[in-house]
Amino acid sequence: MSSDSMTSPFLEVRGVSVTFGGVAALTQVSLDVRPGEVTGLIGPNGAGKTTLFNVISGLQRPDKGEVQLVGRDVTKLGPHRRARLGLARTFQRLELFGSLSARENVQAGLDARRDKGGDLTAQGLLHRVGVQADADRQVSTLPTGEARLVELARALAIDPKLILLDEPCSGLDDHESQLLGGLLRELADEGRAVLIVEHDMPLVLDICDRIIVLDFGQVIATGSPDAIRQDPGVQAAYLGAANDPEAS
Repeated sequence: MSSDSMTSPFLEVRGVSVTFGGVAALTQVSLDVRPGEVTGLIGPNGAGKTTLFNVISGLQRPDKGEVQLVGRDVTKLGPHRRARLGLARTFQRLELFGSLSARENVQAGLDARRDKGGDLTAQGLLHRVGVQADADRQVSTLPTGEARLVELARALAIDPKLILLDEPCSGLDDHESQLLGGLLRELADEGRAVLIVEHDMPLVLDICDRIIVLDFGQVIATGSPDAIRQDPGVQAAYLGAANDPEAS
């Protein structure tokens, strides 16, 4: 499953800190994401996961620290420059053109590529994520789960090296989530790096090579799924609550 541990990371985050109004959202966060791996980023609501995604993708400038993508310091580069280096992202709140069809949304991603070569097509990408039957439907009429898959297809349109997925299973049923998990493993096996924020812990534990745990804006653990599952600190901070049906 996992790539050679000596493989150079596609993404390196070093000592990143972010504050909002004097409140620390991230404190000295460091991590790396390697090609050929699915890496999970988990933690309670408010732990700083989306803020970290915003820093990685260029939507949030860190107060301290740096972000490197494929060996290049991109800390001061905007989202479009990072996309050209091979970073794609989906969002917790859907970011699609609601008045356009699924095919048109994915075609917009293809049209935005600087390199127009390759054999990727909108229909082919929709087929890969399993929503080819909805190609001509207006996105605003799709169920949330299917719309998330359209957003993933559009992200794949740039043929990314690194894919950030923010709660991609939200709105999917168990079968759809399992199919998505299989697709993410395929993408990693093709040599891409996948970083996923997801609350579906059985899925995360099943598909991830490594898991990084955030709590109160700090990394409290990094390791294999088995190591994370057995970590007392992680159980206290997150896994216990995640498995409690009464937890919010």
